[in-house]
Amino acid sequence: MSLLRTLLAVNAALMSFHLAAADPEWPRFRGPDANPTSANARLPEKWSKTENVEWAAEIPGRGWSSPVVTGGRVFVTTVTTDGKSKVPQTGTEYSNEYLAELMKQGLPEAEVMKRLNERDIEMPEEVQLHYFLYCLDLKSGAVNWKKEFYSGRPPGGRHRKNSFASETPVTDGKNVYLYVANLGLYAFDLKGKKVWHTPLEANPIYLEFGTGASPVLHGDQIIIVSDNEKQQFIASYDKRTGKQLWRTDREIGAKGRRSGWATPFVWTNPVRTEIVTIGPGEAVSYDLEGKELWRLGGMAITPIPTPFAHDGLLYIDGGRGALLFAVRPGASGRITLAQGQRSNDFVVWSEPRAGTYLPTPVLYDGGLYALTETGILSRFDAKTGKLTYKTRIDPAAGFFTSSPWAYNGKIFCLSEEGKTFVIAAGEKFELLHANPLEDMAQATPALVGDRVLLRTERTLYSLRRKS
Repeated sequence: MSLLRTLLAVNAALMSFHLAAADPEWPRFRGPDANPTSANARLPEKWSKTENVEWAAEIPGRGWSSPVVTGGRVFVTTVTTDGKSKVPQTGTEYSNEYLAELMKQGLPEAEVMKRLNERDIEMPEEVQLHYFLYCLDLKSGAVNWKKEFYSGRPPGGRHRKNSFASETPVTDGKNVYLYVANLGLYAFDLKGKKVWHTPLEANPIYLEFGTGASPVLHGDQIIIVSDNEKQQFIASYDKRTGKQLWRTDREIGAKGRRSGWATPFVWTNPVRTEIVTIGPGEAVSYDLEGKELWRLGGMAITPIPTPFAHDGLLYIDGGRGALLFAVRPGASGRITLAQGQRSNDFVVWSEPRAGTYLPTPVLYDGGLYALTETGILSRFDAKTGKLTYKTRIDPAAGFFTSSPWAYNGKIFCLSEEGKTFVIAAGEKFELLHANPLEDMAQATPALVGDRVLLRTERTLYSLRRKS
């Protein structure tokens, strides 16, 4: 009996070792499963600028990309500006409000747009930029190295709410791959040596809002989606050389509203492996050679949330005012719901007007948690789509861009004001507490072992329990 207990203890220790060894990896936007959750019981639940801060590293410039982690190294991108840069503002309606105010004054349309652009849009001719990749030590936050991979004018403008470095890198543990939409793809090894660079054509984005869709990696393929006003496309590049493997042009959305910001998702399911993309008005899936498999209508004209899968189903957030979907594998052709339908052969369930503008939902412990940019949190049963609650997080919650994440029976929602609201997971809404950092935040954190890597406008924090 004692021998059996010893063997069980050794087996448990080995399992614990392997889990611990696997923990410090966060290779892409929203993590390895594109659903930022963790089972690590040591992750912190409370923090501030002084509480449970392992280290805080200042990252010069501005970038809303998320950190990625491999081999004990943290990688993050940023852009610095020669001279002044238009500062971001919380919320999503202030440009529309300013536009309405100018129009009330009876100004000509050309003058209205001129003033709006002067205040809220940063055009390429206005700025000289320096794009950097930083490598930091995971345990100390010390900068191992930084590389400037581009300097000059940007390939397009940006709304001041956006940044010129909003695309999150991806890593395979050997190299780090950077994508700056309309500028180029870059590969660096873990020591900072540039492996290759592939320039990309600059395509116009709607109203010069800027870009944000991150790359994904599958096998030797780096896959990007470029929804823009000239020619939308999905393309694959060889991660070893940067050479294009294939490109499929696509036609999605109405003319003049063809731009998108949604990161694609590689869905490996019992039927096949496919690349799921969300574009203006439609979601489209492709095989690994760029051949279209199916289309689903019902997306918003400004798609931002990324799809992801869990427990055999694909979850698609169609965007603000659009539908929320759960889809089963094996679809082909058009699977758009008919008027009045809530499901069909491949759409397991849908919920009208449940889509969110900026944050992507998180699925945790049977619940799908969807967060609006104004701080309204809804919980749906992940299998049936049944709404279990819909409520404002807090009267003073502010605005939200970062996607929620979950662990230890809790849902975490980071506001643009830098405050993380901690909510009990489950069918009943309960706000437990809030963790302030008092700095603007729009990046989705990385969950790395027992650390939360949380990026604000000025600082990258490693949040870790001290006891």
